[in-house]
Amino acid sequence: MSLARLQSRAPNGLDAPPVCVEIHLSGGLPSFTIVGLPEAAVRESRERVRSALINSGFDFPARRITANLAPADIPKQGGRFDLPIALGILAASGQIKPAAADLPGEYLGELGLGGELRSVTGVLPSVLAAKSSNCTVMLPEANLAEATLVEGASLLATESLIQAAAHLSGSVPIAEQTGGQSPLQPKERSVGRDLGDVCGQSFGVRSLEIAAAGGHSLMMVGPPGCGKTMLAERLAGILPDMTSSEALATAAVYSVSHLGFDSRYW
Repeated sequence: MSLARLQSRAPNGLDAPPVCVEIHLSGGLPSFTIVGLPEAAVRESRERVRSALINSGFDFPARRITANLAPADIPKQGGRFDLPIALGILAASGQIKPAAADLPGEYLGELGLGGELRSVTGVLPSVLAAKSSNCTVMLPEANLAEATLVEGASLLATESLIQAAAHLSGSVPIAEQTGGQSPLQPKERSVGRDLGDVCGQSFGVRSLEIAAAGGHSLMMVGPPGCGKTMLAERLAGILPDMTSSEALATAAVYSVSHLGFDSRYW
């Protein structure tokens, strides 16, 4: 079998559109090409995948390798496609023998040069989308805590390319985990600045109370020094706790950003 297909997801804000990773091995001068609108980090995955395969004890095929990330009109960014590309090369070259050319589930993860899997950003939107499609997601162990926030998600956490390949070949299956099984304890809220400390500003205070109680949008307009920032800093202290869906949506924003994500706070 010289063709393999795996499914993944592309980061696109809070969405995660599906991406089909197609690997084809053919005759000709040895080369490794990635097509499908890849950005620089994706193009660089050629070197990461090559080193990860060799250092994990696999053979890197001396053939013409083409990796297609479809559809081609969606920009592909980050190192999340390293894992599906590497597994696709192993399947297409016959080093692992899945039951069909289309490998089941979805795959994401960045590879280190030694074959270890590293965490990627934007895992939460990808897992949410995979759950809605009833797909199991194979992802780095470092992203598991974040992924388990999605209740009912089917997850396979792996630490290395060797472990992922062993699972697909059926020799050492990875135990499937389900999201939402261990409810998190809510973080104690910090009151911050107290709205009760505001003297005057009765109209502004009343507007904050109405917006907080009714969940309305709020825009403050006025000249510098009239108290907009002072009032805004105190709005969080009177807001109700977020619902589970609101907390998950907020966590997804942190997941796709580079501000850092701590799953203990959600």
